Amino acid sequence: MSGHSKWANIKNKKTAMDQKRADVFGKLAKIITVAATHGGGDLGANYTLRTEVEKAKELNMPKDKIEAAIKKGTGEDKSGTQLEELLMEAYGPGNSALLIQTITDNRNRTASEVKQILNKNNGKPVGEGGVRWMFQYVGVLKIPKDNVKNIEEFELRAIDAGAQDMKEEEGCVIIYTNINNLQAMQSILEKEGFQNVDSGLEWVAKDEIEISQGDQKKLEALFEALDENDDVQAIYSNTK
Repeated sequence: MSGHSKWANIKNKKTAMDQKRADVFGKLAKIITVAATHGGGDLGANYTLRTEVEKAKELNMPKDKIEAAIKKGTGEDKSGTQLEELLMEAYGPGNSALLIQTITDNRNRTASEVKQILNKNNGKPVGEGGVRWMFQYVGVLKIPKDNVKNIEEFELRAIDAGAQDMKEEEGCVIIYTNINNLQAMQSILEKEGFQNVDSGLEWVAKDEIEISQGDQKKLEALFEALDENDDVQAIYSNTK
């Protein structure tokens, strides 16, 4: 399994100025609301919600904002409009394939804004299914590499637990598993004493492509422009 994922980089904004923090909390609130809408507001019963709330707490999101987002998702707070997920597809610089994950209260507005950003930054929107076939939706778990003493032994145990693939990247050991096995895999890792397990569902490219340095810079500029949009939650590409 290969491919590169570029998240709307929430963790790297932790030390940003107040306005940026507000932007991050706004994006996190949307993720939490959608998770509560799909699976209910009980953290014990809703694995996705529990995971997202834990991430929000790590970033010091205020408790009242987390609770408000959950109430909106469960319908306890009926103010505002309903949120929904919208996955957009595009080509980027160097003929790279992109999936842009958004959460919105207005599909038409978000689609229009994202298309404008793409058109202004060397991107090209495509219709549903245009590039999605190049990716697969999988469970992803990330562990600090320093926590893994014997990588070969760890890989064998991970495979026994249902891992489909594993790689090392940016100081982390990354495990890929079936989406239905994500919760079980995280439980196994935590029982074995691994802390700070970052888990979630991601679109991962089936095959990577190489693009030129010039196109890479253009792609990074496109990522930044998309990330500035409040509705964009994550961006995935098939570049190395």
